[in-house]
Amino acid sequence: MAFPDGAADVSRHIRDMTAQAPGQGPETIGTMTTTQSPDTTSRTRSGRLTRPASSSPAGRTALAATAALTSLTLALTACAGPSEADLPSVPPASDARTTTAPPKVLLLGDSVAQDVSLALAAAFQASGVGFESLASDGGGNVVGPFSEERWETLPEEVETAEPGLVIYQITGYDWGTGQEQREGYEKLVDTVTEVDATLLFVTMPPIEPDDFYEPHMEDLDRAPEVARSVAADSEGRAEVLEAGEVWGESYRANRDGEPDRNPDGIHLCPQGAARLTHWMLGELRSRFPDIDPAAPEEWADTGWASDDRFGAC
Repeated sequence: MAFPDGAADVSRHIRDMTAQAPGQGPETIGTMTTTQSPDTTSRTRSGRLTRPASSSPAGRTALAATAALTSLTLALTACAGPSEADLPSVPPASDARTTTAPPKVLLLGDSVAQDVSLALAAAFQASGVGFESLASDGGGNVVGPFSEERWETLPEEVETAEPGLVIYQITGYDWGTGQEQREGYEKLVDTVTEVDATLLFVTMPPIEPDDFYEPHMEDLDRAPEVARSVAADSEGRAEVLEAGEVWGESYRANRDGEPDRNPDGIHLCPQGAARLTHWMLGELRSRFPDIDPAAPEEWADTGWASDDRFGAC
């Protein structure tokens, strides 16, 4: 498939994006694998800054993010989620998470998925759910530029992860015709089915496209529709989570007076990552009774928001 901007432009954009928001390399935390940059000079393996938080721009960002997340924790706790009548019954606290092991969750996607992976890792750890992220900066897509290279290793990676649930954050690189998108998504459904897991597509947040993304907006606008069609034909093997409930119809940099989306018009700030995570936990609980989400105060302000990738927020 030929891309209007050319492969060289895609590669250059990926390098520029990575420079603006540091990428992540594999790191294991307990039963979970997240993605973190091997930058030993600026933070420890937990993602916390090793210098006093106020001694650098990143530190000041961390302080601001902590304050914002403290407020957000209260807001999330007070948020009206699904009514108790609509949710599966939860065992008493002494018996919770001791009956049936919840499915391990595997996250796929691009740098937006990496943003939310930090909040998801904290939330799943607090909830006793195994979690691994294979999201990557400037890629992670199953259709579009470099997807052929991605497919060379993805089936084995999914099999090795042994997930019970795979979440695919539709990426900003899911370019192609409707047929090409369908083929990529159907292949992903088949790959996930082969390991006896369920696939959940998550629609991408609305973006404010620059010159790089603008030529591909028709493809990106079509992608959720194709995913819905693929899920409808999957005989229950896949479903689409409509994240428009979180983001609305257009890009919004701030919500409730706090940064929610990165100023680049694409990525997430800690508040946006926490809001998406809180919503996803509710969606998962309604579908998988063995997932018993921890309360927001147990994960929303545990240090992940100080990661360098949120520096522009």
